[in-house]
Amino acid sequence: MSTALIIFGSTTGNTESVAETIKRDLSKADYTVKIINVADVDVDILNEAFDLYLLGSSTWGDDEIEFQEDFVSFYENMNGDIKLSGKKFAVFGCGDSSYQYFCGAVDALEERLGKLGATLVCESLRIDGEPDESDVNEWTQDVINAA
Repeated sequence: MSTALIIFGSTTGNTESVAETIKRDLSKADYTVKIINVADVDVDILNEAFDLYLLGSSTWGDDEIEFQEDFVSFYENMNGDIKLSGKKFAVFGCGDSSYQYFCGAVDALEERLGKLGATLVCESLRIDGEPDESDVNEWTQDVINAA
């Protein structure tokens, strides 16, 4: 049985809802899933052995990319001390396409993960406004197929 770690940051509940849907879909595909709010975990958890890691953050702000507030320190601590080479990741997030940096937190996570040697298994999920469960289901299946 494969293992997955989902870490999410959510203010309005949208990103948390997406994380819960992903967890259900992965569980149905025989993954053992650990899901954690980013406010309750340290970045060192990325050093633990999982088959798949999923990170989700909403994006706030119009003038610059702003992570969901609980995700800020986690992201800032994703540095050279964390070795992600050979680890498989997928990224998801909620945003508002009327802002200049639509899902900018997703873009920033992708970039940082790449610099740390992680492998992104598929295109990231960028949700505009309210999550549509069928879109999340489809994306999660793409992640499963690619992982």
